[in-house]
This record gives sequence, structure tokens and C-alpha cells, in this order.
Amino acid sequence: MTAVDQVLTTTRAVRKRLDLTRDVPDDVILECIDIAEQAPTGGNQGSRRWMVIRDAATKQRLAELYLDAAGRWMIETRDRLTGSGHPQEKVMASAAHLAEHLAEVPVLVIPTILGRHDGSGRPGLFDSVLQAVWSFCLALRARGLGSAWTTAGLSREDEVAELLGIPEGVTQIALLPVAYTIGTDFRPAPRYPAREITYFDRYSRTIGGQRSQPASLADGHGVIVEADIDASPERVWELVSDIDLPARFSSEFRGAVWTEGVEPGVGATFVGTNFHEAVGEWQTTAHVMAYEPNRVFAWNISDPDNPGAQWRFELEGVAGATRLRYHLTLGPGPSGISVAIDSLPDKEPRILARRQDEHRRNMAAVVEGIKQLAESG
Repeated sequence: MTAVDQVLTTTRAVRKRLDLTRDVPDDVILECIDIAEQAPTGGNQGSRRWMVIRDAATKQRLAELYLDAAGRWMIETRDRLTGSGHPQEKVMASAAHLAEHLAEVPVLVIPTILGRHDGSGRPGLFDSVLQAVWSFCLALRARGLGSAWTTAGLSREDEVAELLGIPEGVTQIALLPVAYTIGTDFRPAPRYPAREITYFDRYSRTIGGQRSQPASLADGHGVIVEADIDASPERVWELVSDIDLPARFSSEFRGAVWTEGVEPGVGATFVGTNFHEAVGEWQTTAHVMAYEPNRVFAWNISDPDNPGAQWRFELEGVAGATRLRYHLTLGPGPSGISVAIDSLPDKEPRILARRQDEHRRNMAAVVEGIKQLAESG
């Protein structure tokens, strides 16, 4: 299991570390394709076909088509971002390097499948080939080779088909440069923890701890709402750091003020006013747990060490936009929901689910409101 997990967590795009000088034997490529062909396929039909390109002139022409499709843009973007500190600076440097050296890679592999996608949304084509191509990449990694899943060249699919003699009715899936890697010390990449991107039973519902049966407040039930906003992180931060602004969009939150004499930052406090038709109006004290401009703003309710609820805004640059994630975790400390559960303990799962849905609606309204304000300038 350890070896499998290592391959699964360290296989990703390799571009700068492809060894352009070391030959890759056909037997190794064919062995990896044999492994890939064990992947599941719709109807158990063997419809995948693999193209292995070694001929120097053919690789050169494929590299030219790749440059025309996107490679020159990658190189220009790399040059423009160099030294800027832009979030995509390293990615574009890597992509541009591959575009400049694609013809030198020992082997280019183009997986294909018999058939054309009909756009109907029905399964039956890509679901019978993508998993096999990824298995091929994993098999390469296990043998000290690397690759990069590229699709930029698909915009020149007809010319590639003519060059390689691919008949009509056969779909090209990707172009994979394949080579031994320079070093093998690949590591897992930073990714969201599973608990932050996994929803239970309904979209947006999260669980922070061990899932109980039946559901319990101690499980750490929560909600995450997110949206990509066509605005800079600085503009989005200006809005999310305004503690009173969500009152414009939420039906429950009525507003907040910073505690007199404090500056926004970790350790600061603010008082929020809320209203719910079942309990009326109440106030809570929020303790700021994280405050990183343009990145994260988090606060715990009532007790910073045993909060009744934990709230968090996160900002992330994504393809020229800002992804805003709005988190809530209920508990573990006492709150209005724990009072409701204490009075009706046999209804705890229903109370939790209803409260999550209430929060989701209001959080979605807040995120949508922020999105509209940010994108309108």
C-alpha cells in the first residue's frame, strides 16, 4: 500500500526534469500500456489505441503544431511573468520549457480511442479512456519515468491526424511527452485536505471529525460555499474584511462592530448581532483567529478555545480570478444549536441538517453579494 500511495501522490506533470538525453526502450512503453489497458472500460470494449512517436522529423512537426496552438503564448507569458512573483510564474516557466524542448523528448505518446464524442452527456467515450491514460502515467512513474498531460495541441487535431495518419472517427485524448526523470525525489503537492472538499449527503455539507451514526454535533458538521470572482484578491479582501457587509445579504446576520479600541488582526474581537425567527435577536463575540490580508480571515464565536462556531474566509488566485471560500464549522462549544439539541436530543440529526441548510442559504447569498460588488468595481 505504501508503494502504491507513493506513486499516486507523486505523479504529476514533469516538464523541466524530463531527461532529454536518455533513451526510453519500446519494451518499457509497451509494458506501461499493458498495465494501462487493465483499466476499466465501458462495455468491456477494447477501443483504446496508442500512438508512440520516435521519428525526429515527426516530433519536430508535432512540436511546431504545439507551438502554434499555445506554445508561443506560453513562452511569451513566461517571459512577461519572470521575476514578477505572480502565482502562475513557476507554472508558466515549466510549460514554456516544455514547449521549447518538445521535439527533443525521447518519446511522444498520443492515446486515442475509436469513436467521437457526440456531446450528448451520455457516458461511453472519455469514461473509457481517461482512466487508462492516467494508469499509463502512474506506470511510468513507478519505473522512474515522467510525463506531462498536455491538451493544447488538440486545437490542431486535424493537422495532427493528417501527419500521423489517424483516420476519421478516432479521437485524440492528449499528447504525453515521455522520458526518464532527472532525479526521482518527487513529493506530494500542496492540496486541499479531503475534509475541506468532501461533502456528505448534500452539496456544501462538511464533517470535521469522525462521522457518527446518528449524526452528532461533536462530528464537527459545517458548510463551505465558494465562488470564482472576476476581481483581484485585493478587491475581494476589501469586501470580506468588512465585518458589517454580510448584513446586506444575509437574512440572519444583522451587523457587527469591532470592539472599541482594537485594530483588526489576530486576537482582536468584534460583536455581531443576529436574528432568527425561532429565537429572536442575540449577540455574539467573535475572536479573530487568522487575519492575513488578501488571503484569510477567520474568527471563533464566544470562546476562542471552545467556540460555538468557527467561521473562515479564504482567498486564492485562480486563472486570473479570485476563488472565495466561505467556511463554517458548528461547535464544539455551546451555542443556540446545542441548546436546541439538548431540548430535543432524539432530533439531533434533523436539527443539524436544518441548521446547515439555513447557513448554506445565507452564506451563498453573502458570497454572491460579494461577487457582484467585486465584479462591478
